[in-house]
Amino acid sequence: MDSLAATALPDLWDRLTGTQTAPALWVVLATCAAALAVVVPHPVWRISRNAITIAHEGGHGLLALLTGRQLTGIRLHSDTSGLTVSRGKPYGAGMILTAAAGYPAPSLLGLGGAALLAADRITLLLWAATALLLAMLVMIRNAYGVLTVVLAGGTFLLVSWLAPPQVQAAFGYAVVWFLLLGGVRPAFELQARRSRGGAGDSDADQLSRLTHVPAGLWLLLFHAVSLCSLIGGGRWLLEG
Repeated sequence: MDSLAATALPDLWDRLTGTQTAPALWVVLATCAAALAVVVPHPVWRISRNAITIAHEGGHGLLALLTGRQLTGIRLHSDTSGLTVSRGKPYGAGMILTAAAGYPAPSLLGLGGAALLAADRITLLLWAATALLLAMLVMIRNAYGVLTVVLAGGTFLLVSWLAPPQVQAAFGYAVVWFLLLGGVRPAFELQARRSRGGAGDSDADQLSRLTHVPAGLWLLLFHAVSLCSLIGGGRWLLEG
């Protein structure tokens, strides 16, 4: 048993840190088209947006922890909204960074994923995503949220363990394209709601109250991060 473990662990490490063969360009383009197909049509987006909400709320939670706040829980709702609750000073840099982290999080995750894929680290991407989802699961505080995160994490786990390399590569590229493309749409949706007089308690409005910087400028920052991530990450994917 000890010898088996001694053999398995290095093999596991080699698999995690090694490189895999990048897919053909047509696969990269096909996965981009598939991501567009679940981001652009509104009926499909109402479902797929749940994955963006996971990344959004995860961004709030991660920055809360990194800035020393006490993360008490995350809730994900069936209408694709979410809520991350943390304790600490209701002002200051920690609160500002925590509030600002949500909208950029999906795009920045996509950019990081694109960097891994450009380096042919497909397995590392899949396992890192699984680890992040498992870590987030600990902080979920409602049944729908648990179901959503378990389904997402289980999908990554099954693909990384059971799927052939070609399927893993296509799945990884599709996920990263989805994060890059899907990360652009929420800021435009928020802008549209605010133009109609809604979303008064949005992240941008909370940041405006915290910093006395107009909410429109925070929206501009969200747009800049998502669009620059899409351009940079998309270039890496297409050149990889």
